[in-house]
Amino acid sequence: MKPLTLSLIFLACLALAGCGAQNTRSNVESPGSDKSTKTSTLETGTAMLQSKEPLSAINVYMDGFHFYNGNMKGQMEAHHYCAVLNEDLNQCVIFDGNRKDAKIMGVEYIISKKLYETLPADEMKLWHSHVYEVKSGLLIASGIPEAAEHEFMEKIAGTYGKTWHTWHTDQQRTLPTGHPLLMMGFTEEGQINPQLVTERDKRFNISSEDNKKKRADIQTPPIDPRADSWKKGETMQLTLGPMTKEASAAMSKQHEAHSRQDRKSGPEK
Repeated sequence: MKPLTLSLIFLACLALAGCGAQNTRSNVESPGSDKSTKTSTLETGTAMLQSKEPLSAINVYMDGFHFYNGNMKGQMEAHHYCAVLNEDLNQCVIFDGNRKDAKIMGVEYIISKKLYETLPADEMKLWHSHVYEVKSGLLIASGIPEAAEHEFMEKIAGTYGKTWHTWHTDQQRTLPTGHPLLMMGFTEEGQINPQLVTERDKRFNISSEDNKKKRADIQTPPIDPRADSWKKGETMQLTLGPMTKEASAAMSKQHEAHSRQDRKSGPEK
């Protein structure tokens, strides 16, 4: 697979300001008082004076669809605002719209096949493939030239994503109540509600079917059989309850592992 050229990366970085932006309102209107003049003034000041380097690294916008792992009928559109950390790792903040009123629904981490193959077996079950999302035309990077989007999708096709939603606005929850839930991506025809696609395509003035035809030349990379574990009857999902010995032990082991690594690395120079 060809790496993205510098010129195409630059074009992808313009996606946030390109066409297709600001056409989708949030699913909900949250309770709370209107911003006061004082708050607005403080916002203006902090916007001018504070550095926001992690936010400035978010330069790619993708729109797609997710469903709750264990409940395919629970489907929703997901607006991904992503930072490319390196050639093998992307991190995305997921919103329920692309306007200022959009609510943060969750996060998605996207990794290459190379990194996916380094994961523990139990961890692999939490990740989903992106082949069908790309080949079907469902996943889009609106606002960039067609050639740039095509090459970008070539790269995404062979990756894997782990997605957690923390605010379920698709359930009309006006506040982030409940607990995080693991999400999955679609893998074949007949799974997604066609009305969701029709409505999205109309707002973006695109055709997922046309995308599908244009992406026919994108190679279909083999999907690791350990991904999309729900298809094999292994549906992983979070539930909340009192602290268990297993959960406590897991946190302790992770903390100890990081502490050992820190001691091994030594103080930063």
